[in-house]
Amino acid sequence: MRWNFSSRARELSGGDAVLISIPKSGRTWARTFLNAYFSYKLGRQFSLGLTDRGEPGVPRIIYSHDRFEHRTKGNAWDRLRRKYLIPRRALRKRPIVLLTRDPRDSFVSYFVQLTRRNPATPKEIKEMSADALLRHPRFGIAVMVEVMNGWVTEFGDRSDFTIVRYEDLRAEPARLFHELLRAIGEKEIDNAVFGPAIDFSDFRNMQKLEMAGGFGSKILQPRDPEDSESFKVRQGKIGGFRDYLSGESQRYAEEICAALDPVFGYPIKRMVEHENRINPTSVE
Repeated sequence: MRWNFSSRARELSGGDAVLISIPKSGRTWARTFLNAYFSYKLGRQFSLGLTDRGEPGVPRIIYSHDRFEHRTKGNAWDRLRRKYLIPRRALRKRPIVLLTRDPRDSFVSYFVQLTRRNPATPKEIKEMSADALLRHPRFGIAVMVEVMNGWVTEFGDRSDFTIVRYEDLRAEPARLFHELLRAIGEKEIDNAVFGPAIDFSDFRNMQKLEMAGGFGSKILQPRDPEDSESFKVRQGKIGGFRDYLSGESQRYAEEICAALDPVFGYPIKRMVEHENRINPTSVE
């Protein structure tokens, strides 16, 4: 039931395009690129909020975790009002991009987010290990898989629905960012600013900006500058879940991810070879 009776409905409506994702699937990276591209296209300095508000020549993009936030965030009253769902009318005739990532990697980054960055995380969650949280009925990996499959069921038949995989962005950023711009409705890509936007959104540059407060956003600041795990822009390592999960938990995660819709293209047991071909440093 896709409706929203909260005051947040207005914020989640009126966009020219929609970008949805599970947390820690590369949205910060994609959002930084898009804002850099359109900022440079207008001849301005970078503004992280440019595509959030939109203006002539710039699409307004609704960035949302949608179903996932509905399942995991807020209280019962928030969920009753469906505070975090994009209203159905806001999705009509708007292109939808689903940014995806191997749920095992998304999960471990989400675990770090909950336990190292988010001050609102309940104490009992902050004290949980990654292995324990993996199986949590509200915050665990099964919810991620269920939500991803739900989006495909809801939007998969639409001609304006595009899946962009984080792993493909890592492997071929120029080609995939071209596809992302096309997907949100940019008919003529300005190559004069495309390259600089790619460079600006490079992981190393983004990490420097976060350390220096260059984003101008409290969201993109390290919780503790002395703790690399508290940065919003972390390693973005493909296959990094192995550094956090026990062998037993890795097998459990594999079983859960086997239920992913094949359209995502994540043959989990074949991912190791792909991971080894990609530089392990990028952006979440």
